[in-house]
Amino acid sequence: MAKTLSRTGHRLAFLDWTRGFAALIMLQGHVFHSFTAKDLRNDGPYTLSQFCGGLTPAVFLFLTGVTLGFLMDSSAKKGLGAWDRVQTSARRAGFLLAVAFLFRFQMWSFAMGQSPWTDLFKVDILNCMALGIVALSPLAVFETRERVRNAVITGLAIASAAPLINAMNLSGVHPLVRAWFEPNPNFFAFFPWAAFIAFGLAAGSVLRLAEDNEMHRVMQWAAMMGFGLLFGAQYFANLPYSVYTNSDFWVNSPALILMKTGIILLLASFAFLWTRHMNPNGWSFVRQLGGTSLLVYWVHTELVYGRWFGAMKESLTAGQAVVMAVLIITLMVLLSVARTGWKDRPGFPVWFRQQWNAWRAEPMAQPAGD
Repeated sequence: MAKTLSRTGHRLAFLDWTRGFAALIMLQGHVFHSFTAKDLRNDGPYTLSQFCGGLTPAVFLFLTGVTLGFLMDSSAKKGLGAWDRVQTSARRAGFLLAVAFLFRFQMWSFAMGQSPWTDLFKVDILNCMALGIVALSPLAVFETRERVRNAVITGLAIASAAPLINAMNLSGVHPLVRAWFEPNPNFFAFFPWAAFIAFGLAAGSVLRLAEDNEMHRVMQWAAMMGFGLLFGAQYFANLPYSVYTNSDFWVNSPALILMKTGIILLLASFAFLWTRHMNPNGWSFVRQLGGTSLLVYWVHTELVYGRWFGAMKESLTAGQAVVMAVLIITLMVLLSVARTGWKDRPGFPVWFRQQWNAWRAEPMAQPAGD
């Protein structure tokens, strides 16, 4: 949910589209999770909704790494020293951490006593982003080409260490502290989630090295690597033995991290083809969401999990949940448009622009004559 990348040039518009698609599946996933009746949560629609929605945090973390790679490369090109580059990279974590606590405080205060005070310290995805950026900031000392290799190695190390962290006896560590590091289905702990930031850092560094005329080849390699990671990791995950004594596929498995990374690379490759060839200049509601993903994340969480639709929580059928998801998505698109402005945006649906201009051109109503 980092700041939009659309300003970095048309060739990187696919990153906004990728982030927007992640926001889209996040919205439907959260709506189904909050509103679907409990007795329908073993059915196909709900299961599919949650399975798809599980990709969203991985995409957001990966793209956070991409922007971190851009920042490190820009700092080096500005001639900053090694320590200054590290500080510049780590400084972004402070902003994300402040937003994370403001977000939790807003959710807690709006709950009006129905949320425990411990929710203020819940380790959410923004917390993971902040900690991951701090941990990866030392990679800024390397040249961009070297950073690609070192970021991949770091990501593999984080993912591989996750089952080992679960195997350790951390009962002496306070739960609120342990939640930052120990893999847990209820938190976004550093292990293994920060691996996506490291892999994104490698990807962002590659994009900085590639010229525009090389982008098609880069995305071809990304797609091939995506297929390789997806099917290769799935093969090893299905082996009847494991090097780990305590591994939960859905919580701490390195194979799951690599499979999701493969899916992200495939999604980014498709987004590149779509934004470069299928819809190069037109307005896209998916990319629109991606450009304001932090705002969309914050507001939709309050709408979906707050008190606004309390009477409908955990009571809807699958069909009704789909209608609710469409409503929330529409509201978030309108919010995003209101945030960025649209009337002068190239490619925005012509009808809306024509209606806007016609309304503004109408003269003020005159009082009736005697």
